[in-house]
Amino acid sequence: MTGLAELVRDRIISGFAQSAAPEITILELVLILLAASALAVPARTWKYFGMFTTVVHELGHAVAALMTFQVVTGIKLHLNHGGTTNTYGRGGIRAVWSAFWGYPAPAVTGAALVWAGVHGWSSAALSASCILLAVTILLIRNAEGFLILGSVLAVSVLLVLFAGPVFLGHTTLVLGVALLVGAVRDLGKVIHVHFRRRTELESSDAYILFRQTMIPSPLWLLGFAAVTAFSWAAALGAVAESL
Repeated sequence: MTGLAELVRDRIISGFAQSAAPEITILELVLILLAASALAVPARTWKYFGMFTTVVHELGHAVAALMTFQVVTGIKLHLNHGGTTNTYGRGGIRAVWSAFWGYPAPAVTGAALVWAGVHGWSSAALSASCILLAVTILLIRNAEGFLILGSVLAVSVLLVLFAGPVFLGHTTLVLGVALLVGAVRDLGKVIHVHFRRRTELESSDAYILFRQTMIPSPLWLLGFAAVTAFSWAAALGAVAESL
């Protein structure tokens, strides 16, 4: 077991290097889009991939909190795609900042993965992800969370051990695009809560931000949408540059 741990450690460390950027053909791009859509669009696959999107959502809150010197005391993840991130620190603008970055996080992460995939930084993105996930699992406070995050970490470790640079490059692109699609799907869901399922408003980040700032929820939803749109534009620009 020690030998395996050392191998994973060495692979993660060596992954922080740039490899040759993959040459993506139009056919490969179409296949990447189809694979990403297969993960994030059908209900059966979204049932599982949506949990990964939730992980990224909660990490968005956690990283934003750490950026403003708040303390992250725990994260809970649920099989129904729900999650909470608990922080401790001064309120005000810091709390607003960390509350905002949940819904935009999958889109921003997706755009970053697309950029990494087309510029030869897929292995570095994977290594950074493994470290972040390993640290995050220490913050999980429920059994479902351990199951979800443990599964994501296990898949990441398998990619570290067995994925070649070409496969990893294409996988990074698929995950990036799938997160971008998932971000739009989650944004549509929270908008639906505000206009059609108002009994669930307490779970909406936009409503929480409204209660913190008295700025109307639709403006926060517009902010989520703006960051998501910018992330899509950045990802499309990176892909267009590589063709």
